[in-house]
Amino acid sequence: MSGILDRLLSRRQAATVPSMDGVLRPNEALDHARVLVTASAPDNLARHGSMLVYSSGPDLLGISDQSPGNPALLHHLDGTVTALAAGENMLVVAIEGVGIRIIGGAHNGTLLAKIGERPARCITAMALAAGDILFVCIGSAQNDPQHWQRDLMEMRATGSVWRIDLRGKEPICLADRLAFPNGILARGDTLIVSESWGHRLLRIDARGKTGRREIILEDLPGYPGRLTPAANGGAWLAVFAPRSQLIEFVLRERTYCKRMLREVPQELWIAPSLRAGISFKEPMQGGAVKVHGIFKPWAPTRSYGLAVELDANLAPIRSFHSRADGNRHGIVSVCEWDGEVVFASRGNGVICALPSIPSNMQDQPK
Repeated sequence: MSGILDRLLSRRQAATVPSMDGVLRPNEALDHARVLVTASAPDNLARHGSMLVYSSGPDLLGISDQSPGNPALLHHLDGTVTALAAGENMLVVAIEGVGIRIIGGAHNGTLLAKIGERPARCITAMALAAGDILFVCIGSAQNDPQHWQRDLMEMRATGSVWRIDLRGKEPICLADRLAFPNGILARGDTLIVSESWGHRLLRIDARGKTGRREIILEDLPGYPGRLTPAANGGAWLAVFAPRSQLIEFVLRERTYCKRMLREVPQELWIAPSLRAGISFKEPMQGGAVKVHGIFKPWAPTRSYGLAVELDANLAPIRSFHSRADGNRHGIVSVCEWDGEVVFASRGNGVICALPSIPSNMQDQPK
């Protein structure tokens, strides 16, 4: 009833964003992480045998535990890699404008150019399960992955999650009308999916029988991205950009927002970013952000670094941050490898590692 009255009387609720507190209390842990490699566009991470595999643009590279500082080029593909999944003997790679390519294993060389009747485009995350089953997130039906900012500012909700049987059966749409699904984790008969523009994690039936969605974690202070399994039976969640009151306000002002998208260069939009503070023309400059040319750590910011560890019930138990003045922003992927927690900072072009200390033996990072 209150929602109807708000629309009739043109009342607006305040643009609010949950504060980072408790388990999500800010720290500088990511800034002190050890750099493994630098890359022009580090993105997907996956553990493949004893090797850490990562993508950077059209390249698929691997780091050995014997020589972690010397990545080897595994494959140069014919388009930007947007998602990656690793099985025991194979890699599944989503290539924008091409489709899903399988490298190795029983289905080596297979190319899926379509998912059902839809082109295999804007694939943001994938997960393999037993029985040659591949789960796929399509972020948007309108925008490709590199235009994720536009998809958010247009307030799209045209994403979907699919179940694909690699043995050739018809793909099944498990959920649609999602606001940019951007991470997926297979857990038995259920899937955990991060819905970026909804700021939440969802539980979806992996068999496609119910079509129901259950919210398991909501109102996050940032935009959740990829999910990977953790040794504690839980998961790691990459949060690639922060929410802010200013951006929430602009999203509600539809006339202003549409003009901004139409008339202002994309790099100057009032929108979240993987790396802000590069140009003096950007929004949110001045005394609220900088003093004598120095970023305030607590300043409102369009980019941030955040990786969250979830327990077996998918509740946050630890978080690792790079604040407004930090140098590890735009965390797009997290993966446990070789006794460490490895993360890709797309905003700063590095892949770094933190010691993997059990959460029950360590307090919240300082």
